[in-house]
Formats: sequence, C-alpha cells, structure tokens
Amino acid sequence: MRAPTAVDWTSIDTVLLDLDGTLLDLRFDNWFWQEHIPIHYARRSGLDLAAAVALLTPKFHAVRGTMPWYCIDHWSRELGLDVPALKRAVRHEVAFLPGAEQFLIKLARTGKRRILVTNSHPETLAIKSEHVPLAAHFDATHSSHSFEVPKEHPEFWARFSVREPFDPARTLFVDDSIPVLDAARRFGIANLRAVRRPDTGRPPNEIVDYVAIDSVAELLP
Repeated sequence: MRAPTAVDWTSIDTVLLDLDGTLLDLRFDNWFWQEHIPIHYARRSGLDLAAAVALLTPKFHAVRGTMPWYCIDHWSRELGLDVPALKRAVRHEVAFLPGAEQFLIKLARTGKRRILVTNSHPETLAIKSEHVPLAAHFDATHSSHSFEVPKEHPEFWARFSVREPFDPARTLFVDDSIPVLDAARRFGIANLRAVRRPDTGRPPNEIVDYVAIDSVAELLP
C-alpha cells in the first residue's frame, strides 16, 4: 500500500521544486543524452553509433552526480560539440510532465513562496524556458551552478539557505533524485516527496524511503 501523498498546506510556507523529472518530462533529457548526442558524436568522430556509445558511456559515468555532469560547457569541450546549439535546435521536444503546469497555476493561488531549484546549467534552463513557460510560475529560480556544488552535495543546502532563507520545518521539496532528497533530508527539510515516474517513456521507479507521487498534481486538491 502506498503512503498517503497529501500535504498539510497549513504547515507549508515555502515550496522548492526540481525541474527535470519533477516538472518537465525527463524523457527529453534521456533521449538527448542517450540517443541524440551519441549520433552527433559518432558523425563528428567518424565512428559507428555503437562505438560512439562505447566511448561516451564511461565518460558519462565518471562524472555522474558532479557539477561537470550537469555542465553543457564541460560537454561541449569534452565532446567537441556545440551542445547548447544542439539542444536549442530540439527545444520544441521539451514538455511538462502530465499535470505539472496545472499544478503550478494552482500553486500560485496558495500564496506560498515558490522556488525552482535545479541542477540544470543556466543556459540549459534558458533554452528550455524558450519553449515552456517557467519563470512566470516562480518567485525565484536557482541553478546549483551558482553554488558550485550540485544538490546531491550537503554543502549545496548550506549555501542555498544563506542566499534563499527558508524554514526547513515549513518547507516542501519535490524531486525525482533519491541522492538529492537524501541531502535535503540531512539538511532538515521536513516535507519531502519523490516523483516515481520522471520519464513518461519508462516504467515508474521503485521508491522505498520517501513518500512517492506519480505527479506533482497529486499534491494539491
């Protein structure tokens, strides 16, 4: 039996929301990095696709969960590709997860402070914002690149709370990454929710240690 997902909104002042896999369909990013980039890397390198994937996979795994993993400048240098241009050319594929945009519209009516907290590179965020309205739904937007550590790192939350003061006991944070939620829990954020299906093209993830939701739409009546 799944744990109840309802939130006691009378005890919430601040809502922190992840972007990719929480509000936006992670299907785009998975496709972009696992299929689109390998195709272009293979063409640039004169390799067949299988060989390109074989070379890229260890490069990706080596930095997963660190700032370079999320940095399109790093990948442009590492791969010899103009990653921002490639991403901008397919930005029309970026989409909200089911119910996410409606949730943001309803959330605005609650009077809670709404903060976007993402590991996305600022330019990636700007590119995606060219296709989906994001800024209008938030009181503040923060990329972990401004803090020089990703959200998985405990130091992120210490630095973030200085720039964006909030009461962890009266804050709701929603993310699809368990390592990120673990770091937020260690910092003391009391109300945490994990998105079970960040990618609509894949089966739901199994969530054990957190209250799981299929969509942020479940959080508001």
